[in-house]
Amino acid sequence: MTGDATPVLDRDTAEPHPDWGPFGAPLFDGPQARALSRVGVIDIGSNSVRLVVFDGAARSPAYFFNEKILCGLGAGFAETGRLSPDGRARALVALKRFAALALGMDVSPLVTVATAAVRDSEDGDEFRAEVEAETGLRMVVVDGAEEARLSAQGVLLGWPGAQGLICDIGGSSMELAKLLGEGKVGRCETSDLGPLKLMGIKGGKKAMRAHIKDRIGQLAADFGERPERLFLVGGSWRAIARIDMERRGYPLKVLHEYRMTPRAIMETIKYIEQTDTDTLRGQTGTSEARMRLVPLASEVLRVLVRSFKPREVAISSYGIREGLLYEQMNDELRRRDPLIEAARHAEAQNARLPGFGRALYKFVEPLFASARPERKRLVRAACLLHDVSWRAHPDYRAEVCFDNATRANLGGMTHAERVFLGLALLHRYKSSRSGTNFNTELLNLLPETDVIQAEILGRAMRFGAMFALDRPTDHGRLKLFPKKKLLRLHLLTGSGCDLFGEVAEARFQALAGAIGVEGVVIRDV
Repeated sequence: MTGDATPVLDRDTAEPHPDWGPFGAPLFDGPQARALSRVGVIDIGSNSVRLVVFDGAARSPAYFFNEKILCGLGAGFAETGRLSPDGRARALVALKRFAALALGMDVSPLVTVATAAVRDSEDGDEFRAEVEAETGLRMVVVDGAEEARLSAQGVLLGWPGAQGLICDIGGSSMELAKLLGEGKVGRCETSDLGPLKLMGIKGGKKAMRAHIKDRIGQLAADFGERPERLFLVGGSWRAIARIDMERRGYPLKVLHEYRMTPRAIMETIKYIEQTDTDTLRGQTGTSEARMRLVPLASEVLRVLVRSFKPREVAISSYGIREGLLYEQMNDELRRRDPLIEAARHAEAQNARLPGFGRALYKFVEPLFASARPERKRLVRAACLLHDVSWRAHPDYRAEVCFDNATRANLGGMTHAERVFLGLALLHRYKSSRSGTNFNTELLNLLPETDVIQAEILGRAMRFGAMFALDRPTDHGRLKLFPKKKLLRLHLLTGSGCDLFGEVAEARFQALAGAIGVEGVVIRDV
């Protein structure tokens, strides 16, 4: 942290607190903390200025508001050493709007963070003072190592146990941080490899490439061992990933957790070099201002991948803004599963019978007794989410469930897991995928065995959710005998027998049919 950064004030006393650091009092300091009120972050970068307001489950927050303006504060910095005059004017207008919006949304706290352009420019302090005078926003200017650490924490918000290397590219800088596993961040470094900085290098493309190779070569030597996974953070990386999706014909247009091989990245960089930028913009919907930086970012990525030699590259939509939120969490909250926390919150807010998802999981869990923990985790999430879309029109409920699962802004899921969860929820409401707008190409992301398991889970929830509306395990128990090819429903009480009507029996037999076994009912009374 830069020594002259202005601290955020204590929300209650309006005085700086020496133990809380520049980001204010901890938001989540109780062991049972789950929900949070609206928390805002204004991120003043070299290329964009953005306001994000988080709301919802603390461990996997929803984006209540998200707006960015591509101001280009760092444009021309290499030649002048100062912020772009046009960028300053546009940023100030944007910040006035963001301050007014935050006030209208009752955002507390609101943290304003500035990165490379403001910290490196001659007029950065002047701009910071102007912003505070005009808007009342108190800007915290982070140094490069701190920016890298916060971006790494943003990645940890979505991948709690992540290991590897994160690379966050902005307009004027590029940060690297090592993820050590168990929520720990290791070495953090910064560099001048942002596209806006590279534009100012004299000597043409040859000199720029030599500069990139030299800088990344030194970083690779500093960080040492080859990372298993490289996590890419930043708008320019996301734009390249979006182009990779189009080139490959990838069916799920969700950037978070999108994975690429080093070979695919090289092919996409070659594709970018050979394709007109207007064509690329039309294919991906990328803004003109962002696309202008993509060729330079591609040059950096090419050398980055060749130098660090990661086995896999993953896109993270979470970065410094999410890292600021993660900063406020205690260790207990950080260790929680972001997917399960988000599912719990969705159930509490939207389900007809909040809390029933846990009972439903206990009812269907015997069908997955031998499943791996990561599969049981998805079963649990599906049960929590099984009823959150009940307000949708019955004719489209299955499709809405699928879309919510596959395209929601959720952390802690691979793309294959998104499709598995979506399929299970689709079959929770509909026996067949026919008659829906389901994209069959998405099934290519799953092995056939997982497609079958997702359908079984959906049918199990479809049966369990209508068999009993309180605690289905009080009335009946499921047990699967794979070797005997038998699914047994043991009805435990008279009320259980009463609940097992015609529709329940039809759904039970449909479940047995999906598993490929005989369905047998045993009545105690």
